[in-house]
Amino acid sequence: MEYKDYYKILGVPRTASEAEIKRAYRKLAREFHPDKNKAKDAEDRFKAANEANEVLSDPKKRAAYDQLGPNWQNGQRFTPPPGWGGGRGAPGGGFGGDAGGFSDFFSSLFGNGAAGAGFGGGGFAGGAGGYEDFGGGVARDQQARLAIALEDSYNGATRSVSIGNRTLNVRIPKGVTSGQTIRLSGQAPRGGDVLMELSFLAHPLFKPEGRDLHMTLNVAPWEAALGGPVPVATLGGTVELNLPPGTLSGRKLRLKGRGLPGTPAGDQFVTVQIQAPAAESEAQKQIYEQMRTLFPDFDPRNRIPT
Repeated sequence: MEYKDYYKILGVPRTASEAEIKRAYRKLAREFHPDKNKAKDAEDRFKAANEANEVLSDPKKRAAYDQLGPNWQNGQRFTPPPGWGGGRGAPGGGFGGDAGGFSDFFSSLFGNGAAGAGFGGGGFAGGAGGYEDFGGGVARDQQARLAIALEDSYNGATRSVSIGNRTLNVRIPKGVTSGQTIRLSGQAPRGGDVLMELSFLAHPLFKPEGRDLHMTLNVAPWEAALGGPVPVATLGGTVELNLPPGTLSGRKLRLKGRGLPGTPAGDQFVTVQIQAPAAESEAQKQIYEQMRTLFPDFDPRNRIPT
């Protein structure tokens, strides 16, 4: 049986702290996840990192592994000490169960089931949301990510998410914000919870900040100069925004309560951007010439938005 140096696999010293082991595993899991890395050895390296983390992140398994003493230096061939067979009599009371896809070396030390989930339950799973599980284990919570549209938060929605070989229906409550986590009780393998962290997909009009929405509104020079109602898109449909006369580019106006729903609801902030049409005909050029004559004191480079 080939000895596996779990410390070497994760690239950490044998004195590494729990935090150092966790960081090293996360880095390798992201780098070699088969859904992202198409190299021939990516899946094998991902599985190896997952197995190493399963041992070194568990204090009992790590202590048992470290008790092998000088045997870990014996080269590529390794014979477990007496009493380890199948996990019965292993230090710390042994480990029984189902090894779930780990190596023979792992099984010989910890039995047929010290592993929480194996390759199928650990690491990243494909599908919507970019599922992550850093650790495996019995009834452990697992993390997942799901990117949703702003409209899903505004209206509420249900989205199907594939995690491994499972499909979960995730209910999106109205008014959720980016970074908020939804707990799906009992939906992780072995009865743990799935913690679904939400983020927003890029939107062509709106940029969210919490429950507030920000957008840029293009207006014609005469709309800005004369003021009056102009149509503005919101997640709830088109509304009219009353522009004050003499509105300058860069001015920010608020549509109260037109952001994402909540208690209180967010607001929609509209930044005005004046768009001047090109003078393509002689008549249009004459109008601009008249404006230059009629506004001799106007200096656009000395105007401060209000």
